[in-house]
Amino acid sequence: MLSIHEIFLRLTIAAALGAIIGFERVLRRRPAGIRTSLFVCLATALFTILSGEIAHRLGDSSGTRIASNIVQGIGFLGAGAILRGPGGVLGMTTAATIFVEAAIGMAAGGGLYAVAGYATGLVLFGLTVIGWAEQYFNLKCRLMVFRITTSQADSLATEIQRMMAGMKIPMQHLRTSMAGATSTVEFEADVTHKQEEAIFNQLNRQGVITEVAPVEGHQE
Repeated sequence: MLSIHEIFLRLTIAAALGAIIGFERVLRRRPAGIRTSLFVCLATALFTILSGEIAHRLGDSSGTRIASNIVQGIGFLGAGAILRGPGGVLGMTTAATIFVEAAIGMAAGGGLYAVAGYATGLVLFGLTVIGWAEQYFNLKCRLMVFRITTSQADSLATEIQRMMAGMKIPMQHLRTSMAGATSTVEFEADVTHKQEEAIFNQLNRQGVITEVAPVEGHQE
């Protein structure tokens, strides 16, 4: 049986590793922040500890019975983070992060501190370094809404259609609205950062105001 000090140590390490991952999520303004990540790691570590301790006290040879159900349970939690939005499926990275946090918590709960720490490092590498590389090399597309305000909406709408066709970028929800003498053209497109800049630079000129923003709710 584990001593109370060893149990406290395992729970503390699990909570700390979860909080570290959650802190990165908060910095990137993503769901499943510090408290959620901390609780996932803490809960799975506690379940892992209890699985062995209860089995030992009851003389049950199956000491992993409780822990084996963690994978199924954490799947429901991760599924709650996945949503279908206008840009497709959202929240896959968040769900995957929750899933690996559960594994880290189980490793810490099992006393595999080096494994839990190394796995945390790999998660942070994937979320930060690989995430940065995706943006730097324009590997990741984001669903953006483009809003162009001008007094010549009719000709501009035609120009936009030709430009996007030339760039081979599909448009979504192209719409034109009037407000007095001012017209607004809006559309959505799944673009890389470089494509976003190219569209902005071609549309933004004297007499034309171009605004670009992520589609609401479009997150990893």
